[in-house]
Amino acid sequence: LAILTFQIKNTAAYGVDPISVSFYQGRDQDYTDGVDVNYDQTGQPLPLLYVGNSAEIRSYIPGDINGDGRVDLADVEWLIKNRKNVLTMLEGDGDFRSPECVALLDEADIVVTNPPFSLFREYMALMMEHEKQFLVIGNMNAVTYREIFPLIRDNKVWLGNKAGHFWFKVPEHYEEKATDFKIDENGQKWRRMGNICWFTNLDIEKRHEEMTLFRHYTPEEYPKYDNYDAIDVKKTTDIPCDYFGIMGVPITFMQYHNPSQFDLVGEFNHGQDSEFDLAVPCVNGKVGFKRIAIRRKK
Repeated sequence: LAILTFQIKNTAAYGVDPISVSFYQGRDQDYTDGVDVNYDQTGQPLPLLYVGNSAEIRSYIPGDINGDGRVDLADVEWLIKNRKNVLTMLEGDGDFRSPECVALLDEADIVVTNPPFSLFREYMALMMEHEKQFLVIGNMNAVTYREIFPLIRDNKVWLGNKAGHFWFKVPEHYEEKATDFKIDENGQKWRRMGNICWFTNLDIEKRHEEMTLFRHYTPEEYPKYDNYDAIDVKKTTDIPCDYFGIMGVPITFMQYHNPSQFDLVGEFNHGQDSEFDLAVPCVNGKVGFKRIAIRRKK
């Protein structure tokens, strides 16, 4: 059995085309002379039989497995019912940094996972190194990490559609909590964590939606920091519509950030954590919460 591989140009016309193959059959059509004659593993002449067929050229939508012109859950259902999906155990311990897991990463088109929060920096670095499209869960505070903020500032990574409180499965030995804890009907323990979000480099409509700004700037409502020429904005919804200088806004702003509407300038945290940690968010001698520094584009 010979497998023939064809490369079809983007300019190829749609339709059904016959496939024909020519091969040398020997001087007397008995496959016994010439260097081009095919032989089997024992050195015996190998007769070739070609069964004619055709190729259909049509448009292709990546991910449209069932061929209905859309990419949706119907494709997932078709995949489960019609493909022999096999669960294969890893040989190693599953560390995403291991050669085994990196090899699997290289095979992936899109990565969707929940990496260890304590290794979030390393995991994101791996995604960028291997130039993968991804959708991963993390803590929103990671937007201020020295390794992560430049990626968001440079529009290489952004937040996904959902942010806030997420429920996570926890092991049986996990201690029960008075709040943000539950056990489902199957006995599975769950723990809810806040300030969780998706990090991705897959474009989404929400990223291009402009925030509606209706507050007006006054020095009394928006005081400046003691040590930096920027105003403090207590809530994302309070961003003024008529101020174009640098503003310190809550980290939760990042789930609404539109790079066409705002520039990410840096952060206000300790004033020394990185080159983009601009100053301590201090107003009238009182240190406030960590802030993202932004500036209006329009």
